[in-house]
Amino acid sequence: MYVKLKTPLIAYFLLISFVACKEKQKLTENSTVDNRPNIILVITDDLGYSDVGFNGAKDISTPNLDELARNGTIFSSAYVAHPFCGPSRAALMTGRYPHTIGSQFNLPANSEVHVGKGITLEETFMSKMLQDAGYYTSAVGKWHLGAVPKYHPNDRGFNDFYGFLGGGHKYFPEEYTAKYTKQKAAGREVIFDYLKPLEHNGKIIENPTEYLTDELSRKAIDFVNVASKKDSPFFMYLAYNAPHVPLEAKEEDLKIFEHIEDTDRRTYAAMVYAVDRGIGDLARALKLNGEYDNTLVVFLSDNGGHTGKGATNNPLTGRKGDTWEGGYRVPMLFHWPKKVAQGKIFSYPVSALDFYPTFAHLAKAEIPSSKILDGRNVWEAIGNDQNFRKDEMVFVLRHREGYSDVGVRQNQFKALKTNQNKWQLFDIGVDIGETNDISEQHPEQLKKMVAAVEKWSKSHTKPQWFDPEELSIDWKEKQMGEFGSTFKLEMK
Repeated sequence: MYVKLKTPLIAYFLLISFVACKEKQKLTENSTVDNRPNIILVITDDLGYSDVGFNGAKDISTPNLDELARNGTIFSSAYVAHPFCGPSRAALMTGRYPHTIGSQFNLPANSEVHVGKGITLEETFMSKMLQDAGYYTSAVGKWHLGAVPKYHPNDRGFNDFYGFLGGGHKYFPEEYTAKYTKQKAAGREVIFDYLKPLEHNGKIIENPTEYLTDELSRKAIDFVNVASKKDSPFFMYLAYNAPHVPLEAKEEDLKIFEHIEDTDRRTYAAMVYAVDRGIGDLARALKLNGEYDNTLVVFLSDNGGHTGKGATNNPLTGRKGDTWEGGYRVPMLFHWPKKVAQGKIFSYPVSALDFYPTFAHLAKAEIPSSKILDGRNVWEAIGNDQNFRKDEMVFVLRHREGYSDVGVRQNQFKALKTNQNKWQLFDIGVDIGETNDISEQHPEQLKKMVAAVEKWSKSHTKPQWFDPEELSIDWKEKQMGEFGSTFKLEMK
């Protein structure tokens, strides 16, 4: 139909409107909205199994984490791949048991001087996989995966890094900055990791003023503010140093926990509270930026709590470093509105090794063809409340001075060897504290599990470093790589 327009002005506006509509239609037809989720992986350091409200803490208040847990899914049988810091993080980033890639020990303090190594470059980090899939990536906090340039976070798949490269740090900048400056002025060549300045993409942070946990939380929020304005989804690895020693907390946080008589426990509680405060601020930043509903938040600890430094792992036996449940069974939750079940407890075994393939699935990322993964994509199983690991084994092994401690879980059974004692077997489903040895009642079950872990041990490689370095002598003289009598069964 032809319409005669009375004025050129009306014709002009109709023409502009027509062109705009056609351009909008073309844009809609030729583009796709990237609705893949943002992923935030929050890991704490040495947090005890029972030191958050959602896992039973009575004397430590964690309201923000508890809210995420109430509106998400709690994992009551969550495991990491090693009972202390460095190897656990190596497993998380590579999706491999650390023993298979030579990273079964912590990188020693000041490793850039004494070792000069890091997690093998033959392994593609999870961050690199996500970065290659178009994610904008950030690491905030503790690294501990290599302190020399070629192992730097910016070269392992992170667009942005704010934190420290070593295995720990002091918390109050007025203290660590003063000590570092004094030692630097005195010409000291090697200065303890815990005193070194924080860095942002390789550039030293001058004159920091915030308590470390608060500073990391603020930088995490800064990243969200920037990342939310980009067209691509984002991935953030937020690695808090707390509540790892040194036990240092803000006075205002300590006052909240005056009811706790034990000074270590009180300080530890205040440190956990500071983490929780940061999680609350981060959640609010996600909401303000319109990213809350499309962000998967995963929270866990890197290993069990250090019970000698304020932590508790109730009702588990053991602590950080052990192959008892308390060494590597950790608090964990998933939160993603309308995507992760609300108010649910997933009781089947889940491992931090599963993050790599699960995140790849959610991100529609391509896993390198040569990549070996020891975990599983758990997304569908979590949604359907299925035991995706039925009859499969979950391993843990920690080398000590000339011998090794081992743990194996299969379904409800847990086989355990510690301190060169005989193998034990527990029904972890009814005996979470590992108090009743049932090896005599189920000798074939124990035999099967020990045979499986012995077979797994043959996939291990020689450690690329030792911590302490003196263990290299034991490794050689006692032929620890051969495992000696580790898998010998003493059955009646």
